[in-house]
Amino acid sequence: MGDNMVIGVVEIEIYTPWVHSLKEKRMIVKSICTKAKNKFNISIAEIAQQDVHQRIVLGFACVAGNTSHAYSTCDHVLNFIEGNTEGEIIKVDRQLL
Repeated sequence: MGDNMVIGVVEIEIYTPWVHSLKEKRMIVKSICTKAKNKFNISIAEIAQQDVHQRIVLGFACVAGNTSHAYSTCDHVLNFIEGNTEGEIIKVDRQLL
């Protein structure tokens, strides 16, 4: 890896108490992931608890030229996800590599 490359990695857990089917959950996950990918050019996917209706666990990663840009991008993505779901964000784990 070059000296100027920073990778931001975030795991986010969202509580969605109104979701009562995996089909409904998949629609929400697909919508969030598609919108975030298109807006921020990140890699994002559901990474855990795929069989649990009321929990969505997403992971996303971004590549930046410096630490502050990586933090900023992660913050923008988190704010975007929070603003585009009715669910409650209950956990965020963030790492810079």
